[in-house]
Amino acid sequence: MPDGFIIANFRHVADGLQEGQFAVGERKRVASLDGLDPTYRQLLDRPIMQTLGIIGPDGRPSLTPMWFDYENDKILVNTASHRRKCEWIRKSPRVTSLLVNPGNPYHWVQIKHTVEKELREWEPDGEYVSRQLDRIWAKYTGNPPPTGCATRRSTRSGFCSSAASTASPRSGGLSAESGASGAVRISNVALWC
Repeated sequence: MPDGFIIANFRHVADGLQEGQFAVGERKRVASLDGLDPTYRQLLDRPIMQTLGIIGPDGRPSLTPMWFDYENDKILVNTASHRRKCEWIRKSPRVTSLLVNPGNPYHWVQIKHTVEKELREWEPDGEYVSRQLDRIWAKYTGNPPPTGCATRRSTRSGFCSSAASTASPRSGGLSAESGASGAVRISNVALWC
């Protein structure tokens, strides 16, 4: 994230309705995901399912609930390489991740990112994809790796990308967009965004 990204914080409505409640309350530039308020950053650390938004072949958004992780300023997406969404991501690498706090639907983070890189498990550096999948497995199941999925070692891809946006924990929203591309890896596919 060489240029960082802009965070747009929506107005809070936890204490009741207010004029302009759905308007952006403030905008600020931050250099990295470290610049996110801890209230929003914790959504990245918790085992919350992301909704991944990608563009399908007909030009309409496709939304998929799935596990994710991040490393430094890169959002990591790991998926089976034979799935259609991998082909769609390759054709249109701009994707969006949405994380919603299951305990408060008004506390959310939206991350708009661009795939920079794809890694496949069966290619050089593919072991990174396997290790990343093991981290995601531990994050979401609480169990130690390996995942026990016998076929994943030869069929997974991963993507990584950078950028972020988020919303208020009380109610309201926070949004961030990056002008820079991120990285996405695919193998068990890992994507760098």
